[in-house]
Amino acid sequence: MDFSRVIIVSDRHLFDCEAAPEAAFLSYLERVSAMRPHALLLREKDMREADYLALARRVRARIPSVPLILHSFPRAAKELPCDRLHLPLALLQQIKEEQPSLLEGCSSLGASVHAVDEAVRAVSLGASYLIAGNIYETDCKPGLAARGLSFLTEVCKAVPVPVYAIGGITPERLPEVLAAGAAGACMRSALTQPSRLL
Repeated sequence: MDFSRVIIVSDRHLFDCEAAPEAAFLSYLERVSAMRPHALLLREKDMREADYLALARRVRARIPSVPLILHSFPRAAKELPCDRLHLPLALLQQIKEEQPSLLEGCSSLGASVHAVDEAVRAVSLGASYLIAGNIYETDCKPGLAARGLSFLTEVCKAVPVPVYAIGGITPERLPEVLAAGAAGACMRSALTQPSRLL
């Protein structure tokens, strides 16, 4: 499979049961990065910013060949430095209103959206790409109904920037996501199965 249109989304909690969780987490990121994805989104937003920055440094040192996108921590992005940043829409709006200088130097600024009007607003705030979801039901958000491929198509038609689908995406579902107009898709837990990494 061609992973060049896939953004790998990290989740270190998937490895909490391991004897050495960070070692297992970084080893997994190395293996998926060998498949040459479009980018690696370090989505560990529950961390303290200093710890997140330290993790980002270790990830970049270990996986220098895949574009790294930082999530939720614009100051960490500036300090690393990393010119790719992804933000929840509410945080993007807050930063644009209160401290827009934090976004200076971003060559790629993404936002997460869950409705067509949110997608339009994110682009007006400067987002250069969007992550839209959840497209399918997902264990990441139990009980939340899937928004479906028709929603994805609406978002793609409403904005002039690339849209990446998220939520329940597997390699088998990627073709129908692309057919709906998406530039690509985000995968989190789907690739943690050993059979996916052969």
